[in-house]
Amino acid sequence: MPSRKKKPSPDTSGVTIVGVGASAGGLEAFSTVLQGLPGNPGVAIVFVQHLAPDHESALVPLLSAHTPLPVVQATQDVEVEANKVYVIPPNTQMALTGTTLHLSRRPDDRSQYTPVDAFFSSLAESAGPRAIGVILSGTASDGALGMRQIKGAGGMTIVQAPETARYDGMPRAAIATGMIDLVVPPKIIGARLADFAGHAYSRAAERRHDELPIGDEELQQVFEVLRPVSGVDFRHYKLPTIKRRLFRRMALQRLSEVGQYIRLLRSEPAEVRSLYQDLLIHVTRFFREPESFHAMARDVFPAIVQGHGPERPIRVWVSGCATGEEAYSLAIALVDYLQQQQIDAPVQIFATDVSDTAVEQARLGVFPQSIEGDVGPDRIRRFFTRHDGGYRVTKTIRDLCVFARQDLTKDPPFSRLDLILCRNVLIYMDAVLQKKLLSVFHYALNPNGFLVLGQAESAGAQGTLFTLVDKKYRVHRQKDTTAAPAMSFPALAHNAPAKKPHREPVPVEALLQTEVSRVILDRFSPPGVVVDSDMQIVQFRGQTGPYLEPAPGDASLNLLKMAKDGLLYGLRTAIHAARKTRDSVRRTGLQVRSGGRWKPVSLEVVPLNANGRLHYLVLFDDGRRPAPPKQKAEPPAKNAATKRASKAQVDFLRRELAASRDYLQSIIQELEAANEELQSANEEI
Repeated sequence: MPSRKKKPSPDTSGVTIVGVGASAGGLEAFSTVLQGLPGNPGVAIVFVQHLAPDHESALVPLLSAHTPLPVVQATQDVEVEANKVYVIPPNTQMALTGTTLHLSRRPDDRSQYTPVDAFFSSLAESAGPRAIGVILSGTASDGALGMRQIKGAGGMTIVQAPETARYDGMPRAAIATGMIDLVVPPKIIGARLADFAGHAYSRAAERRHDELPIGDEELQQVFEVLRPVSGVDFRHYKLPTIKRRLFRRMALQRLSEVGQYIRLLRSEPAEVRSLYQDLLIHVTRFFREPESFHAMARDVFPAIVQGHGPERPIRVWVSGCATGEEAYSLAIALVDYLQQQQIDAPVQIFATDVSDTAVEQARLGVFPQSIEGDVGPDRIRRFFTRHDGGYRVTKTIRDLCVFARQDLTKDPPFSRLDLILCRNVLIYMDAVLQKKLLSVFHYALNPNGFLVLGQAESAGAQGTLFTLVDKKYRVHRQKDTTAAPAMSFPALAHNAPAKKPHREPVPVEALLQTEVSRVILDRFSPPGVVVDSDMQIVQFRGQTGPYLEPAPGDASLNLLKMAKDGLLYGLRTAIHAARKTRDSVRRTGLQVRSGGRWKPVSLEVVPLNANGRLHYLVLFDDGRRPAPPKQKAEPPAKNAATKRASKAQVDFLRRELAASRDYLQSIIQELEAANEELQSANEEI
């Protein structure tokens, strides 16, 4: 695997730098972005477009017609300046070091030419929180990998709304990473760039990170809002990181006061989830720090395979696995080693993360085409299959990995492990928590098992528990010592029932308003039910008789058991999608058997967050509206009526078949996830 140059440390002083990536259709979109910029935006903009290598570029005169800002073609070692636009020359690849642009010749291998990813990666490394990545119209997936790195470095990520793009390949690939802050039309992007550059977050990034104006009391209020939703206590996470990512969310919401943002958190559960996900972001990629995998193949793999045979699996724990790249990389590297040494030993890799969203994405094992640069053509061929414009990890490798949600700070660890890989997780935690986690890792390992940390981490806080094997790549070996502290995992205090607060008597006016609202809702709102996360009905709204009925046998309020014929498939897939996306999901074109005949119906599933407990509002709509007056017309010919009836029947069968496929796929995914959670729970027990 090719070696990598040492990463430059982020330049903490300088201008906010915007990298804009585009391909086909991108010129038109970027012109619209420039037209929306104010006269003095305070940012430097670098436009990276896929260009024909053998033709002169006309980008400078074309873009100059749409903006009063100077537009220049980048040259070697030019320093970027605020309020200027730089465009990539033809037949080159461009990178940023500090605030200097460097040009190199376009790689000969056309399949590996991803100029947007190359520039975005260097932008993230050099500018850190001063970096902004923008993806506009284009085909394929160039830019998706770079956007992940910009987001991980604390920068901002923006994508053109796919429905406004002439070619939506690049926007959709970027959105699929789950690392995008804003998805908006090009005409809005320019104003948002200027807003972000003028925010306190960007101004602090130009000086020092610890100048962000937030007090301890305000931080505690944020933690109190986060804890019921996330179940994570962030008090022992490093505060500078918390502050930076908190202000980053404020910049995205265009809020300047912490108090305003706290009020937003208390009123908008979606923003609480977004902040929680931002706090958990870790930069990851396939075979990150590739030399460390060589070190494991040299020092770790030969030791852990000793004594293992077909009846005794090699057990590995990847802690803080994010979206799965590191777990799959380790699985591939270990399988490679076993095949080379002709060793037949089963492998179990437990991969955990505190983020449910990351774990779900990791289980799918689907990644953009841009991973080609990290994985290499031989491993792509052996361990990946083509999937929807990207790649999916082969089932052989996926079956080695068990993904589960786990909070390192409180949940029981796995045990009898040969290797723990926990890279760049401890750096986000204070010394007290680091010391506790190192004790947990010592407890979880077999005697003389291995612990691999990130290059910025060490086991110094618990040096008596581990021996350093490789200082450069932070490979440690467990000491079989009696000095290790006893492990305990007490129940969480916040799970105890809270005392009911004293309630003041409700005024008569408020009672009257509530009663009026109830009458209006009962008469004019669609019927529906509220269900909990186990699909048990906790509340009925309106007349649900046409859609639900008690099932034969033991009494049950399970929604899926009470659904009438025709509703089950659409209901199940809608709830599954709402649970996965945490957003409203609507299904139309369904049919329900009611009163001995089939009737059309639509349904909508809306997630509700009540004090940290997730519920779902399921609404049924038969589409009945006052019909417009009909014009007199000749009765249709018999053949035409028959054709229309036949077409309607075919359309209905097609929708039912599609719903059945969605239902089957959701069942398969739920079964796979349940099996992995069960295996993980058994290990914890």
